[in-house]
Amino acid sequence: MTIKEIDFRRVDLNLLVTLLVLLRERSVSRAAEKLYLGQPAVSAALARLRSLFDDPLLVRTAQGMVPTVKALELEAALKPAVANIQSVLFEPTVFDPAEAERTFVLGMPDWVEIWLMPLLFTRLQRLAPGLRIAVKTSDPFQVQDMLEQDEIALAILPSCSTFDSGTPPRHAQPLRRMGFACVYDPRQVDLPSPLTLDQFLAFPHLLVTYRVANEGVVDRMLAEQGRVRSLAYTTPHFGVLPNLLRQLPALACVPEVLAEHWRQHFGLATSPIPLALPGFTAGMIWHVTRDRDPALRWLRAQIEAVVAEAI
Repeated sequence: MTIKEIDFRRVDLNLLVTLLVLLRERSVSRAAEKLYLGQPAVSAALARLRSLFDDPLLVRTAQGMVPTVKALELEAALKPAVANIQSVLFEPTVFDPAEAERTFVLGMPDWVEIWLMPLLFTRLQRLAPGLRIAVKTSDPFQVQDMLEQDEIALAILPSCSTFDSGTPPRHAQPLRRMGFACVYDPRQVDLPSPLTLDQFLAFPHLLVTYRVANEGVVDRMLAEQGRVRSLAYTTPHFGVLPNLLRQLPALACVPEVLAEHWRQHFGLATSPIPLALPGFTAGMIWHVTRDRDPALRWLRAQIEAVVAEAI
């Protein structure tokens, strides 16, 4: 592509950065705060941007400032471009984990944190003691917005196929194929393993769901056979289940790696689920604008390594 210098005479990088922050914050005052500028300066920049693009860009409504179609098109095109410029200008091309001082914000559901983070964090403390990890609980319904808003650098999800690999603005990388298992406290539920379908349905169940729902894949598969289970409790958190199961004659279906962890640490019994449940592929997802980040590449390699060692 040939650069036409005259096209850039009215534009500077700071103006484009201001536009992206305005579109993210949808507020002149909040944008000014993020940019460490006064509100008059940001208002003046917005006026220049409106003139430059011949579009109002942000329109004030009763619900706040709303971007125009043109503004959204600009945001989609400029965000990765500005991120790449930032990477080229300010990010080191070589990452030295032993000397690095950095915080990574990772998004994941609580069961992934229970399964993965003790292994990963131990490894990071050994190889990169200056790195800090901050985890934000997220699920497949939240993670897209969290990546777009730069709230997290990387997400680890129970199904990375939720977002197709290589489809902008996200990349996905599978980590491990796994399935589900049934868990219960043998002191509360006196049943042998493996369970039959009738035994599986003889007790109430606890269901983890990320949206308010009265059924999951197990219930849909049971319905195909004309069967139904009794759901006594639903929650978006896996972490509460072991203590509930130790007090109640109930069962729960959870990822198999979590079932094994609870068998070892909580004394729960595990059994294959007496249904042909499909498995899933846990994986990593990140925004395409972070592809050039050597530190994040290194972190992804460490995650791959600990998952491979745990198999």
